[in-house]
Amino acid sequence: MATIFTRIINGEIPAYQIAEDENFIAILDINPLVKGHALVIPKQEVDYIFDLEDSTYLGLFFFAKKVGAAIEKTVPCERIGMAVIGLEVPHVHVHLVPLNNMGDINFTKSRVQLSKEEFEQLAQDIRANFQQA
Repeated sequence: MATIFTRIINGEIPAYQIAEDENFIAILDINPLVKGHALVIPKQEVDYIFDLEDSTYLGLFFFAKKVGAAIEKTVPCERIGMAVIGLEVPHVHVHLVPLNNMGDINFTKSRVQLSKEEFEQLAQDIRANFQQA
């Protein structure tokens, strides 16, 4: 059975997409730690990050770097934090989280609530910055 991320990649489930190339996609997390929290996902469905082929692993981090730069241009923050947890969905993904303090990347804290319109505008703004890179 396809993961939720594969279903998003295949267009079966809507998402707030912020970047894409032939191998990777980046979407806004719909349950964000902070405004601008995004997920970078390889299109190839692999459960565990260290099971990725070397070229895919390296490509994932190069793509995440570009996405992180676009988020940083869009969302006021000191820097972009990165986390790979890998337990909640059996499909590799990297969390990119705008940081102003260490607590911003605490996955046990309450999540930020954004309206559909806020998500749409944020996604549009990050996409514009990604395309300028």
